[in-house]
Amino acid sequence: MDTLQHLMTGLAAAMSWQNLTFALIGCILGTLIGVLPGLGPAAGTAILIPLTFRLDPT
Repeated sequence: MDTLQHLMTGLAAAMSWQNLTFALIGCILGTLIGVLPGLGPAAGTAILIPLTFRLDPT
């Protein structure tokens, strides 16, 4: 039963408004970087990774 409790806690954390908003922003930015000619996934990741330094780890 303890495993189910941990699963529900993790699901509640993943479905918070802040996490869903960041996921939506990430999808939009990833799409915008992906449609630019000459920029691949590695360059897009390198460009967007500084945005993650201000985020909370949890």
